[in-house]
Parts: sequence; structure tokens; C-alpha cells
Amino acid sequence: MVIRSAAGKPLFGDVIQRKRYFYAMLMILLMIGVAEWLGEKEIIFPEMAALTIGMWIVDKRVWQVRRLLVVVLMTLGAAAGVCIVRYSPLPLIGNLALAFSCAAIGLTLTRSTLVPLVSACMLPVLLGTESWVYPLAVLVMSLIVICGQWWMERKELRTMVEFVPAERGRGERLQRWSLLLVSMLAVAWLAIYTTNLYFILPPLIVAYVEFANSKAGFRDRPVQVLLVLFVAAILGVTFQFIGHYYFGIPEFIVAFMIFVCLFTLFEFLGKFFAPAGAVALIPMIIPREGLLWLPLQVLVGAAMFIGLAMICFQRCLAWPRAQLIVCLIPPFIRDLRKRI
Repeated sequence: MVIRSAAGKPLFGDVIQRKRYFYAMLMILLMIGVAEWLGEKEIIFPEMAALTIGMWIVDKRVWQVRRLLVVVLMTLGAAAGVCIVRYSPLPLIGNLALAFSCAAIGLTLTRSTLVPLVSACMLPVLLGTESWVYPLAVLVMSLIVICGQWWMERKELRTMVEFVPAERGRGERLQRWSLLLVSMLAVAWLAIYTTNLYFILPPLIVAYVEFANSKAGFRDRPVQVLLVLFVAAILGVTFQFIGHYYFGIPEFIVAFMIFVCLFTLFEFLGKFFAPAGAVALIPMIIPREGLLWLPLQVLVGAAMFIGLAMICFQRCLAWPRAQLIVCLIPPFIRDLRKRI
């Protein structure tokens, strides 16, 4: 029996795509395995899974950025986050604003759209990471990712990508980033006030920025993206809690099981959303006591951010009613109905 996607295609039917999945899985397992072997949780950078998905698996340009800039921006962003935690006297919401601003300035000055930089800056602030192991790990893993992408292009495992500067001028981009900052801080204030900090997980903020700025197809499927983020959180929590904490399975095997399921979900939907990979790894770096509530907080946080992006930046309320209705029905449901 051949298992097919929502569009009717066989799952994992493309040989080259299977190779891309394989190499991405190796990268993720390498990161988790080294972190577990050395006993250094700071080595686990969830957004690296998103980078691997976007730069290795997806066969097109996801972010407009020069290859070397990936390493420079991600490393400096990680270092900036650690410096904020170590030296800033501001309260948490002020430090979050500072970290977000650092990422915004870096992307504006370089005319890049490498939105995972936001997570590199904000993750240590949210988790209180002070160790320099974190930026060092980000440096090494970023190098591996760009070298891997270069090698895959030479082996014709993916299409070669070229850097195209962002279209908007710096002034317009700074204005847009300012609006994103203010709205992000409103959600952050709610998260801190209600002590639900996982509303503002950095991968969710990355998803917010992607939705606000992008003209990509996923802005027309917000409900599906919301569900994918929720399912990614459930997968991460379930395998981490039951597999690692209950049965004592090593975390690199847990990560393998998580991403087998997540990659299968991507194949079934026929669409990728890189921040989901980061969300799936979050359970490995947060305290055990906060684990069970994580999926619900991801669902609520993602709903707030995606809703804000669609209303304030995509102006969805001005869309024709038919487009709105289609937007609210996940494509996989529409595809299944067509087949029935």
C-alpha cells in the first residue's frame, strides 16, 4: 500500500528529496548528540533545525542573505543575546525589546531577510542563557549549514541560490520593524503579566515576522500553519516526556523520532514551514515542569502572532470574502474534499 499526501502524491517519492531529508536529519542528530554527550544544553539551538529545513530541504531561496552573512549574523546575534543577559540592567521586557532591535538593525543594514536571527538574539534572553558555549555552537553549526548547502548545490541535490537584496529601502524597513517591535512587546507584556512566557517563544516571533513581511504562499494558509506549529509542539513534548523522561531514551533518538514524524507531516501537506522545526526542539531545552503546558501556550501564542500579522500587516480584513473563507480552510482539507 502506497501512502499518499493530501494532494495524492506518494510520500517521500522523490529520491533527491529523500536525500535532503536524510542530510537534514543527520545535522539535527549531530547537534543533539553532541549536546547530550558533552552535557551542554546550550549547544541545542532549536532555530538550527529551521535553518536546515530552509537551506537544505526546501528547494528554493527561503531567505535573501549571502551565505557568509548567515554565519556572521547568527553568531553576532547569539553573542548579543548572551551579552544582554549578562550585562543589561533592564527588566525582561526591556531585554526582549533590545534583543529584537539588535536583530532588526542587523537585517536592515545588511538588506537581508534571515529572520531566524531574531531567535538567535532572543532565545538566550528568554531562557536566561549566560554561557559563551551558545554563540560558539551557533558559529560552528552555521558554518556546517552553509557548507552543506554549497556541497548540495554542487552535487545537484538542490537548486543553486543567489543573493537578492531586500526590495524595501532601509527607512521603510525600519518603520516596519518598529511596528513589529511595538506589537511584539504588547504580546510579551501579556505573556509576562500572566506568567505564560511560552506565548513568546522565539520561533513564534520568527513566524510572526515571516507572516508580516513575506509574500510567500503560507500567508494564504494561516490556519494550516497554526496547526503545524501546534502539532510540532505536541510531537516535541510527547517524545521528550514519554521517551526521554519516562523511558530514559537518549535525546538524539528522541529527536530522530520527532523529525521522522515532522518530515512525514511536511510530505503529507506538501508544504514546509521552517519555524515548526524549531518549535519541535524547544521541549529539549526548557525545564521539565513547564513541558506539559507548552503545546497549549504555543497554540495561543501562535494564534495571537499570526492573527496580528494577518490583520495589521497583510490587511486580510480588506480581502474579498471568498478569499477569506479559503484562507481559513487548511489546504489539506480542500485537497481531501476534491479527492472525495
